[in-house]
Amino acid sequence: MAAGAAEAAAAVVEVGSAGQFEELLRLRAKSLLVVHFWAPWAPQCAQMNDVMAELAKEHQQVSFVKNSQKIDRLDGAHAPELTKKVQRHASSGSFSPSGSEHPKEDLSLRLKKLTHAAPCMLFMKGTPQEPRCGFSKQMVEILNKHNIQFSSFDIFSDEEVRQGLKTYSSWPTYPQLYVSGELIGGLDIIKELEASKELDTICPKAPKLEERLKVLTNKASVMLFMKGNKQEAKCGFSRQILEILNSTGIEYETFDILEDEEVRQGLKAYSNWPTYPQLYVKGELVGGLDIVKELKENGELLPILKGEN
Repeated sequence: MAAGAAEAAAAVVEVGSAGQFEELLRLRAKSLLVVHFWAPWAPQCAQMNDVMAELAKEHQQVSFVKNSQKIDRLDGAHAPELTKKVQRHASSGSFSPSGSEHPKEDLSLRLKKLTHAAPCMLFMKGTPQEPRCGFSKQMVEILNKHNIQFSSFDIFSDEEVRQGLKTYSSWPTYPQLYVSGELIGGLDIIKELEASKELDTICPKAPKLEERLKVLTNKASVMLFMKGNKQEAKCGFSRQILEILNSTGIEYETFDILEDEEVRQGLKAYSNWPTYPQLYVKGELVGGLDIVKELKENGELLPILKGEN
């Protein structure tokens, strides 16, 4: 993987001393080596140096070209894309480690883990949000129409999985749907199961909204539904209620309603409270910002947060 200014990225590595060359040989023994081609005259490179340093702390098993073989490339100073690429390669196991320090996981074992990664697993081209072929798009539409809860794997992201799963499942095409690790079939099979009304009995259903909201409001003893999160409130009301809760020293969790429109709209009806933020204690609605302010002024907030009232 190469990163840096466009011109620097195209440069040839120049080893300035025998010591540097020996260091590269030592690093090659590790499973993944990320090389940054940079130039001191390019200000973007200085920024990417900092990003590489932080990634090295986070992924200590990665050395910052993978055993003389390039597996990816990034031209230009694009920190988010670099982070995404390193995280994907570090966790995918798709590269071949050298030596016995990090033995490569057997492909059959990896495919077994992937097919069992969720009760219902869809191997497709693209993602449910952005299918990259018509068959995958139709499959997602059918599963969503029947409110089936599923996870997915983009076969375009891993060629080893894409080719290996065909042999593993004895099924040559995609998409492929698995339930409890067992292959159900491709699009034609799913269409047949839908027509015979068997699909609903085979695949796990997504929880109903009311059940989901009940679980969310009870996720922590004190739950705050807000715009943003603890680290970054995205409206003035949410920021104020965070300040009040932080002043109490009570532990609490937050849910960002901006990231889930279904929860955002559904919770209004569930709680019969039309605005946000909303504060819950042990699954029961306490109220919004005005109520919390009143409780604080009356000295009642802390006992309520502790579950004493």
